[in-house]
Amino acid sequence: MEAEVRDRDGMVLADCAAALRAVGRYLASVRIAVEERVSAGGKVDGALLNRHQHAAHGLAWIATYDAALRALFGWAERLTAERPLREVERLILTSGFAEYLAQIGGGIPMSQVEMIRPSDFGLEEEAAACLADPACRALIAAGGSDARARVAASLGIGAGPDRALGDELLEVMADQFSRFVEDKVAPHAHQWHLDNAYIPLDVVTAMAGMGVFGLTVPEAYGGAGLGKLAMCLVSEELSRGYIGIGSLGTRSEIAAELIRLGGTEAQKDHYLPRLASGEILPTAVFTEPNVGSDLASLRTRAVRATNAAGEPVWRVTGNKTWITHGARSDLMTLLVRTDPSQTGYRGLSMLLAEKPRGDDADPFPAPGMSGGEIEVLGYRGMKEYEIAFEDFDVPESALLGGIEGQGFKQLMETFESARIQTAARAVGVAQNALELGLSYAADRIQFGEPIAAFPRIAGKLGWMATETMIARQLSYVAAREKDEGKRCDIDAGMAKLLAARVAWSNADNALQIHGGNGFALEYPISRVLCDARILNIFEGAAEIQAQVIARGLLARGN
Repeated sequence: MEAEVRDRDGMVLADCAAALRAVGRYLASVRIAVEERVSAGGKVDGALLNRHQHAAHGLAWIATYDAALRALFGWAERLTAERPLREVERLILTSGFAEYLAQIGGGIPMSQVEMIRPSDFGLEEEAAACLADPACRALIAAGGSDARARVAASLGIGAGPDRALGDELLEVMADQFSRFVEDKVAPHAHQWHLDNAYIPLDVVTAMAGMGVFGLTVPEAYGGAGLGKLAMCLVSEELSRGYIGIGSLGTRSEIAAELIRLGGTEAQKDHYLPRLASGEILPTAVFTEPNVGSDLASLRTRAVRATNAAGEPVWRVTGNKTWITHGARSDLMTLLVRTDPSQTGYRGLSMLLAEKPRGDDADPFPAPGMSGGEIEVLGYRGMKEYEIAFEDFDVPESALLGGIEGQGFKQLMETFESARIQTAARAVGVAQNALELGLSYAADRIQFGEPIAAFPRIAGKLGWMATETMIARQLSYVAAREKDEGKRCDIDAGMAKLLAARVAWSNADNALQIHGGNGFALEYPISRVLCDARILNIFEGAAEIQAQVIARGLLARGN
């Protein structure tokens, strides 16, 4: 019997490998078609790239689907190297390939109102040839609505898929953080959201004790010295309980990465152990009103001055917005313009600016700082702020790395890790939505039976599980590449782009499964829907992310 199962697995994997070759040929045709539209003099022209943005972003999405299917295929290969696939895993594999292949040939949703189709590139025949490949046809036939319903049925009896982590330590960590979420987070998260309350400090302390804030900090500085794959796993599990919990670690990850990569030895010695232990809670202070992703237009100024004690300082003036955990933080990684004579990115520097913790009554109890809370639909637990700086003094020694003009470069060095972690957070939110949908569908009785038995409900749940696994494995691919020291900016961007869409899709479908109850504030899915929506915006909006991916693909010629 096992031999028969392995033979069946081998046939499915062979079809997947052949389908990937067909998709690769079509992707190459798309790249050439887009390159012809956006190039001038043999190079990508920025104005042409903007003019043909729909096609360029379509290239990014098709490449993301190609990478996602390869990640799913790699997941199945790792599993079959150890044992035969379980039925639910085989169904997820075939369902994932079936749907993404069909979308590649018929239309990929870049958003709810924007589709990218082969006709947008003039490649209808090439797309048809891709889908006509016998392997593609076989997978599409095998992975339809019945396969999705069977995935849901398997999940309903607790027969879930393996993540194929391939590391005992990671498996232990996953179990540890899952238990923490079930005990300390899930029972309270919805009330925290409804109250717009801070994550309680005792929970923050517990997270610190578990090493959340020092996961990737080197052991020499008091951290765990683990890689980005471990970071992914922890971020996913914590975000499954509450995105605010999962995102709290992101603040420390960004700050520690900035200091580890760009700081002086004195800055590393001083800050990294305190960040790792949770003694210092940091916040990222980058965004400005009317600037958004256009950091080259950043205006907040820092000039050299002398304070009342005669000490050399950077005196900061300007406005920042969308500052997560701004009041209750101790350290700001503050992006400023120190050289106004330099245009664009070249005059930017990063300051490590300490501040006292504030509260709701007095969020910024520091001379030269003022501001207030921005009320938001979701993504609560840390709160969002706008901050005004008026002659706010920062010690001269706070310049990251001790060199002016390196701020943008220093920030860019952290973006791969930040986007990988955001993808992992999105996977956690997607998983949470799936679990809420599954639970409600099993308990809700209509016409004498659980609604989970209705084909369209089961189909939704099966696809939610399938696409969550696809996004998860794509984020793991980017994390593994980062851990191996490889450049993974495009892969990290793809993981974030897809996972954010999956989180929103899952939350929307789970709310639909809840029906009218999903629209009631008392049901947690209402919170998850609000939390999921931000993921397509921060750490690079989906449109910006697609633009970056497209430019990167065209520049590399692959």
